[in-house]
Amino acid sequence: MTAHPAADDPRPRPASVFDVAKVAGVSHQTVSRVLNDHPSLREATRQKVLAAMRELNYRPNAAARALSSSRSRMIGILSTSSGEYGPASSVAAVEAAARSRGYSVTIANADGLDPRSIDEAVNHLANLSAEGLVVVAPQTQVLAALSQLSIGIPFVTLQAPAGSTPGESQLDQVVGARLATAHLVTLGHRRIGHIAGPAEWVDASQRLAGFRQELTGHGLDADLVATGDWSAASGYRAARELIDRGVTAIFAGNDQMALGALSAATAAGLHVPGELSVIGFDDVPEAAFYQPALTTVRQDLVEAGRRAVALLLDESDDSPTVRPQLVLRASTASFSR
Repeated sequence: MTAHPAADDPRPRPASVFDVAKVAGVSHQTVSRVLNDHPSLREATRQKVLAAMRELNYRPNAAARALSSSRSRMIGILSTSSGEYGPASSVAAVEAAARSRGYSVTIANADGLDPRSIDEAVNHLANLSAEGLVVVAPQTQVLAALSQLSIGIPFVTLQAPAGSTPGESQLDQVVGARLATAHLVTLGHRRIGHIAGPAEWVDASQRLAGFRQELTGHGLDADLVATGDWSAASGYRAARELIDRGVTAIFAGNDQMALGALSAATAAGLHVPGELSVIGFDDVPEAAFYQPALTTVRQDLVEAGRRAVALLLDESDDSPTVRPQLVLRASTASFSR
């Protein structure tokens, strides 16, 4: 059933270009020139039209403006997220940053392991006349696929392996992992294990690289590694493996796997942090309420989203990489044996 407004509907009709033209005493073509910032207009005429728009509370139709200006004012987001905290928060941050600059956002989701799916998602955004893309897709396959595409529109990435970045990377995952690992070394730990995320994820490979770089720099064993899938259950299994290998500290690749590690410590009869220190990555909202409260690495995803959009619109500064912050809580402590 389709609802039709009654003839005496009291709701006012939104003002149109023609209404603005009538109040301003100009043609509707002149109003369109003001909307599109045409350079040939006299300033007095421009101000007269703008005053009429304010008087009528006129809101320009975004779709009509896009057609008349041949610009969509739309940014596409290529996402492969299935609900993980980091990517989902990054998408929200990019959307907010784009909206603050007067751009709308369209999200295309792809299977990060399927080049055909990635190609279809990118072409979908291109067909919608996206002026640029922000890639929030943490799988290495996505970056490889993008490097082979000729999409004809600019794009930036939030994650990219060092030395092979097709766009500018906004998040320094390696530095974050080194911060976490260095903290454990400073506390006196010498057998430090890492629960890595899935190998096909850029985030996981960068965090593993940072972990290994830091331990190698201190002359410590960098091969105490078990792999999870970002879930708490996989963190539990990986932590049990690392505990059996005699680690005194665990750096988990995300906070969910760190939660699993805390549970594994309890199951093994180990006190955290007295007998086992645990540190995570992401600083999810719940991390402060884990038992014990989780030491972790926080990334400024809001700032990363802002810089990604600024870079895409050629408004960026000279420091596009957002540095992470170590958040100290109760799950790590000094160790000596």
